[in-house]
Amino acid sequence: MDSPSSSGDSLTARMIPRHSSLDSFGAMKVVQLVNLASIRVSKAELRQRVMLPKYLRLAIRDCILRKDYSTPASSSSSYLTPEVPLMVFVNPKSGGRQGPLIKERLQNLISEEQVFDLTEVKPNEFIRYGLGCLEVLAARGDECAKEIRERMRIVVAGGDGTVGWVLGCLGELNVQNRQPVPPVSIMPLGTGNDLSRSFGWGGSFPFAWKSAIKRTLYRASIAPVSRLDSWNILITMPSGEIEDPPYSLKTTQECIIDQSLEIEGELPPSRNGYEGVFYNYFSIGMDAQVAYGFHHLRNEKPNLANGPIANKIIYSGYGCSQGWFMTHCTNDPGLRGLKNIMTLHIKKLDSSEWEKVPVPKSVRAVVALNLHSYGSGRNPWGNLKQDYLEKRGFVEAQADDGLLEIFGLKQGWHASFVMVELISAKHIAQAAAIRLEIRGGEWKDAFMQMDGEPWKQPMSKDYSTFVDIKRVPHQSLVVKGD
Repeated sequence: MDSPSSSGDSLTARMIPRHSSLDSFGAMKVVQLVNLASIRVSKAELRQRVMLPKYLRLAIRDCILRKDYSTPASSSSSYLTPEVPLMVFVNPKSGGRQGPLIKERLQNLISEEQVFDLTEVKPNEFIRYGLGCLEVLAARGDECAKEIRERMRIVVAGGDGTVGWVLGCLGELNVQNRQPVPPVSIMPLGTGNDLSRSFGWGGSFPFAWKSAIKRTLYRASIAPVSRLDSWNILITMPSGEIEDPPYSLKTTQECIIDQSLEIEGELPPSRNGYEGVFYNYFSIGMDAQVAYGFHHLRNEKPNLANGPIANKIIYSGYGCSQGWFMTHCTNDPGLRGLKNIMTLHIKKLDSSEWEKVPVPKSVRAVVALNLHSYGSGRNPWGNLKQDYLEKRGFVEAQADDGLLEIFGLKQGWHASFVMVELISAKHIAQAAAIRLEIRGGEWKDAFMQMDGEPWKQPMSKDYSTFVDIKRVPHQSLVVKGD
């Protein structure tokens, strides 16, 4: 059995590429992942590789149930440490409502205590009490607990929002100085699954999911690890609350507004703040409005959401009904574009100076994108030629380059051509930090989303709302699936 140092931190160091995470896998010969569909792994072999000893499974379970990790039960016997211990989080609302069946299959394959239903155990609870249990036992000299804590990987069965939620909670380990942070693998059960696509886990889970689950768990235990930029978002708004905010968006007392920048509206005298982290994209405008309506329709009529294909059909129909393809004549023409209500400032890479960037007048949605995948695998930024990049002062987009690609979508017809990659989106900027000022005026609400989780942002007629985005110092670790 390898020592903790050789299986844990040094293994991660060998597997994590130091250059672009999306272009580096071809050069990595650590693990051969070719033709995984032909690999046959028995249940016994899988369990030997990923299953925790029973005393640790029960100790973690009990600590989470008690919400107390100070006195976990230990064992005086010695146990073999699994090579790559896995813990799995399942969103039962994902996968065309097949989540409960997938959870049952996962529990049968590895163990009931290593599979968590996210409606029952939140990822922050596992991190606080479950990992805390292992850390307490390791501090007492339990070598098995120590090695498992260092070698652990996480599997998330859900959509982009679920994956982002788990990644965000794991990121708190860096803040708390509780390294190493377990890398994350993905079982794509959502509608878009852009995070999953970007790291080789596919756009949807196979129809023959019962056999695919075993291969996915095995792949999660052997595949190399890549780096991913994560982005902090701070929303400062006039007094009020966001109704049903995403899991990854929490209230905060930090509502400081940088007044060195030009402010075109009025500063709110009293302020509320929301803070969160995203990994793929943040958007404001019509695309978020359509996503918001779709999510509410799906929650009200869950029997309609019986699979990714049905979801996409409903989504497209809802987009048409919301005026994405035409602006109703009763609307004030001055309110058709975001330019009339939004001011954009950016910081470029390695620059401390803010720069004001004009928002094109025809744009009805603005997206800040981190990965090459948006809207179910499309690349709206496009594969740009070198001469165009140099002309615009851009660099080739990567997932770990410290930059967000900012682009705009016009009416639905323009967005449709972008989504089928006949044309690129309206390129606006590349930025290492972003400041948006949104002036309410006659807009009662603005719609926003990050990583597929939309919300309705209440606006003030008299005061501005501010959105600040900056890169989180520590990068996230995601297991490469292809």
